[in-house]
Order: sequence, then structure tokens, then C-alpha cells
Amino acid sequence: MSARLLPGKPVAEAVLADVSTRVAALKAKGVTPALATVLVGDDDASAGYIRIKQKQAAELGFVSPHAHLPGDTTQDELERVIRGFNDDKDVHGLLLQYPIPGHLDYDRALQVLDPDMDVDGLHPLNMGRLAIGLPGPLPCTPAGIEALLAFHDIPVSGREVVILGRGATLGRPLAMLLAQKRPTANAAVTVVHTGVPDWARYTQRADILIAAAGVPGIIQPEHVKPGAVVVGGGVRYEGRRILPDVDESCADVAGAITPRVGGVGPTTVAMLFRNAVAAAERATA
Repeated sequence: MSARLLPGKPVAEAVLADVSTRVAALKAKGVTPALATVLVGDDDASAGYIRIKQKQAAELGFVSPHAHLPGDTTQDELERVIRGFNDDKDVHGLLLQYPIPGHLDYDRALQVLDPDMDVDGLHPLNMGRLAIGLPGPLPCTPAGIEALLAFHDIPVSGREVVILGRGATLGRPLAMLLAQKRPTANAAVTVVHTGVPDWARYTQRADILIAAAGVPGIIQPEHVKPGAVVVGGGVRYEGRRILPDVDESCADVAGAITPRVGGVGPTTVAMLFRNAVAAAERATA
């Protein structure tokens, strides 16, 4: 492997150190930030993610009220719980763990959530804020990728970024984020997807290639320009096994690459807590 590795852990540690300082400042004013979580059903992976977030919340000094609803919860019951957290003045951030059971409408439930409490940054109002450059909670994985590139001194401004994948949680918001006029962004961004038969024609010219398709192994060495920066943002899971979009052999061609495990994941969690502490600061300003 010749490529320089771009681990996410030191990026996350730097972000969480800042969050910890901001939590301490809030507590000095008599405010304990609270991040509420909602889990529907008994999916093992989702329950595991909630445990990780609750553990991190406790380490940072957050309180973390939690609602675990049964798998047969109705849409009205779910929305009632979300509204209850919205109305609780002691709760500042709110996370609805995805996915939820198939009989429930996630998008409808998300729209009930107070957008200023939206720590995932996925509420339609927050997507709109991102699109026109207004401040607000940012989608966590895109924000984490921007932070990762900046931390590792990867120049982005003026370079060609190609994102393979157009999903609402990663590809599309990341394109908006990296095109904004800012030293850590300001790129020429192309979004391509698997519906384009010759998508490799675009990825092969990218200075920075970001895989966001959720198709295991879709990016192979022949899809990467020699010396390019490659970021694996999309994954699928087979049980507990991570199946990334980027094949590990791409490290033989790339100049820099995120590791198979420990790349974008840690930065995503860190950005969630950055959104959460910002929500507490806004609510108590």
C-alpha cells in the first residue's frame, strides 16, 4: 500500500475536545446540555448505535433521555413522543434513530421534529439552510468528511471533487457543502451515480473522489486517478461486518485514502455532538 492513510479518529478527538470545552462553558452557566434519543423496535445494530451515542454523551457531560418504543408503535404514537421532546425545555437536541420499522414513515416523523433540535441535520428546513448558505445543523457525515479533509491538510479549494452517489444523507448535501465559498470547500463538484453507464469516466479525473453509493467494492483501482485522494463514505453491513464502497486495493493507486474501518465513521459521530452542543447554546443564549 503506497497511499497515505486519512484516519478519522484524530479528527473526531479534536472535534470532541472542542465540544467538551463548550459543554463545560454551558455548565458554568447552570445549563446541562441534553441529547434525547428515540429508538423504535429491537434492531440490534440500531440499539448498538444508540448505546454508543449514549456512552459518548455521558463522557462529554450530556444527559441523554431515551425513548425505546415497541416495533408495533403507530405513526401517531411516534410523533407524540417526538413532540413531547420538542416541548421539553430541558432537552436541546433530538435524534430519531434510522431505520425505523417499515410500516412507519420516517420522513413524516422527521418533519415533526423541531429543526433547531435536529442533531442529524436532515430536517428539510436544515437542508434548505444548507442549500442557500444559512447557518444551521449540518448533515453529520458530509460535515465530517469536510473536517477530515481539512484536518489532514488536503487542499479542496479549486480542485475537482467527484462524488459517486446522490443520496439525501450524503451525496447531495456533501456536494452543496464542498461547493460553498470557504477555505475548506470552494471546489468544483460533480455528482455522478450508478444510473450513469459511464460513471467511471468522471471518477477517473477526480482530484478528490468520494464514494457515497452504498455499493460494496464499487470503486476499484481502475476507477481512481493515480495520486488522487479517495474517501470512502458509503458502506453496507453484512451482520456486523462492514462492506465499504472502496476496495482496499485502491490504496495502490491513490495518493491518500481513508482506512476501511475508522475513516468517516468516527467523524460522523463527532459532528452529531457538535450539532447537539450548538443546539444547547442556541436554546439557552
